[in-house]
Amino acid sequence: MMGENGRVSIPSGKVQPTNSNALKAMAETELDPAIAARLKRNDAGLVPAIAQDAANGRVLMMAWMNDRALALTLATGRATYWSRSRQELWVKGETSGHTQNVRELWLDCDGDTILLSVDQLGPACHTGAQTCFDAGGRLPLAAQQPLDGASDNAAPVVGRQQ
Repeated sequence: MMGENGRVSIPSGKVQPTNSNALKAMAETELDPAIAARLKRNDAGLVPAIAQDAANGRVLMMAWMNDRALALTLATGRATYWSRSRQELWVKGETSGHTQNVRELWLDCDGDTILLSVDQLGPACHTGAQTCFDAGGRLPLAAQQPLDGASDNAAPVVGRQQ
């Protein structure tokens, strides 16, 4: 359901199938044409999707979505992405149990990035780190000194107005 400022809300009472067969059947769901028209995809038909922890604002990971992945995410409330290496849809946590239950989705002003606000169960990164940015770590920026008490490896927090 599209709201103002690109916000898409997931009703809290939405039924969320738990087995992969039910989820794959729902993948046949078409993306709302009004949402599809707002997306700017790359040459492969993909849009970057940033998952953010709804509880604390930490950036958890970046993945890719095609229209079917976005439609499935909207239909089920479970984060579903497109695997470029396997060329298939994947539901976050389907094999690991480290699921992302989606609270909200946002589309940026250009329509070329999706932000998912999620409840993350377990680590977000396939390495076992809490976030993919914890696993990758901070890169050095010339002439920048760490803030007192700030961890060099803390994942960024993204703020937004509601």
